Amino acid sequence: MVMASRSSGGGGGGGIGSSSGGRTRVGRYELGRTLGEGTFAKVKFAKNLETGENVAIKILDKDKVLKHKMIGQIKREISTMKLIRHPNVIRMHEVMASKTKIYIVMEFITGGELFDKIASRGRLKEDEARKYFQQLINAVDYCHSRGVYHRDLKPENLLLDANSVLRVSDFGLSALPQQVREDGLLHTTCGTPNYVAPEVINNKGYDGAKADLWSCGVILFVLMAGYLPFEDSNLMVLYKKIFKADFSCPPWFSSSAKKLIKRILDPNPSTRITTNEVLENEWFKKGYKPPIFEHEEVTLDDVNSIFNESAESPNLVVERRDERPPIAPVTMNAFELISTSQGLNLSSLFEKQMGLVKRETRFTSKSTANEIISKIEEAAGPMGFDVKKNNYKMKLHGEKSGRKGHLAITTEVCNLFFPNALWFLVLIHRSSKS
Repeated sequence: MVMASRSSGGGGGGGIGSSSGGRTRVGRYELGRTLGEGTFAKVKFAKNLETGENVAIKILDKDKVLKHKMIGQIKREISTMKLIRHPNVIRMHEVMASKTKIYIVMEFITGGELFDKIASRGRLKEDEARKYFQQLINAVDYCHSRGVYHRDLKPENLLLDANSVLRVSDFGLSALPQQVREDGLLHTTCGTPNYVAPEVINNKGYDGAKADLWSCGVILFVLMAGYLPFEDSNLMVLYKKIFKADFSCPPWFSSSAKKLIKRILDPNPSTRITTNEVLENEWFKKGYKPPIFEHEEVTLDDVNSIFNESAESPNLVVERRDERPPIAPVTMNAFELISTSQGLNLSSLFEKQMGLVKRETRFTSKSTANEIISKIEEAAGPMGFDVKKNNYKMKLHGEKSGRKGHLAITTEVCNLFFPNALWFLVLIHRSSKS
């Protein structure tokens, strides 16, 4: 499953609208650019037209969900996210459905993944790593108090908001109390190998809280070291290392941090430190700030209704496209027209050509801009060009590579105003790598 905010690193501006001149609305939300895409889901930026709030909407195809028998998993993910109301967990606003799609509306997080921070900066200083670890434990402890076990904790599923506050995301593999068997354990093997607890791999049942805490220990190690404690290209060798807790802390770890990590990464779940004991640990408590969150009643009555297509369902919405009038071609005045002349173009004095061969062709026509674009597209298709249109600009990319690489052609149609006449200037730029 793909989580909403995972690809959201750049903030919310400029996400609405499309080059084809229309906008798509779902209920009170206007959909914008795609933030991420997976096998079963697509995540889009959206804006609440009533409040102006930016959100992320996870869109699932009902046919694919039914075909792959994922109804239970989707209901579980939605139920989990509705149950959790915590400042360190990504929030779900609402869930809607059309006859063909399911829409999960979530808050839009702009700070990117914690994984990106480690990848770009390397290891974090101990105080900064501790701050994120404290927020992670706060979130995980709260989830466990609600009977929810994440089961896929890793830096890629930890997002940062605009204030660099950690937010746990992606509850696609989470477990609810109903999944605990009579022995009081979970029995589904899941998670990411490098972060998974040894008892999960053993496939003999495991305590979801203790398995999540092991993953938190691996994350803390990664934050402070900049690399994984258990890693090997051979999966069986990796599992052997995990079973034995075969790792060593680098010398820059403080002694108290080493002790805590070794107690968390204890391969025996019965002797492993508990979350409550972590909360009382002296290294953990340094600079600790308890979470502040609101309490609210949550109902799961609407979870089943997203698969109910009756007109009475309050969660049923219709996806519709609002067409906008096409944008007119760019208008050129006499000075701008003169500047396009190759003889008067001085850019070559200032720009070094880096192996790119460019040629330009121009012609004028009394045909309409739409007719010109259509004719060029009609001619380009049979010649093996990939055509992309954006209003009155076109990009043609040759599928086959020639002696000088792929041929690329950019076409732009502009308005030219002459006394008593309207002409269209067509600028065609050809380029190929030399």
